[in-house]
Amino acid sequence: MEIITNYFSDFTPLQLDQLKALGTLYPTWNEKINVISRKDIDQLYIRHVLHSLSIATICNFEDGAQIIDIGTGGGFPGIPLAIFFPNVEFLLVDSIGKKITVVQEIAQAIGLKNVTAIHSRAEQIKNRTFDFAVSRAVAPLLDLWTWAAPLLKKGHASDTLANGLICLKGGDLTDEIAASKLRPHYWDLHTIFPEPLFQDKCILYVKK
Repeated sequence: MEIITNYFSDFTPLQLDQLKALGTLYPTWNEKINVISRKDIDQLYIRHVLHSLSIATICNFEDGAQIIDIGTGGGFPGIPLAIFFPNVEFLLVDSIGKKITVVQEIAQAIGLKNVTAIHSRAEQIKNRTFDFAVSRAVAPLLDLWTWAAPLLKKGHASDTLANGLICLKGGDLTDEIAASKLRPHYWDLHTIFPEPLFQDKCILYVKK
């Protein structure tokens, strides 16, 4: 938890309580349904919570914005972002139902009113649009954009970025970006959080 407050200092008491609760809830649920690698659970805050919150350092979602988290898994980056942005609406989707069960239970346990979690694929969502799509290490950039683009509406639901896709990635992305035929904006995560864990990680953003 200290790693979070080292980089973010303006949490309300409620937000701090919600963040602290994750440290108990995730290990407990992970014993029942494996949503986080066993070797990672002891590093929950840096590997999963801080990693997710990196999105908040480059994009300040406006109140009332609507965000879809594609392939949320155990709720990342959606749950930490929903804690950080309590006045923003988040839809967390994943194709694996038991993971969504964990997400729903954790969101309810910490009193997150701005999260809806559903068992679905992004491409199955109809008649709804979002300001931003977020995702973490789910699929190649081309696939993510193929799924996200039809769900995104043009506009500026942030004072820092136009609406679009924001994804957390790692490793050498040269071939992946070339194959996508997109020209994403790129942020080196290690310059934002100078921790060894983030040396090969980045944020990609594609404008709608």
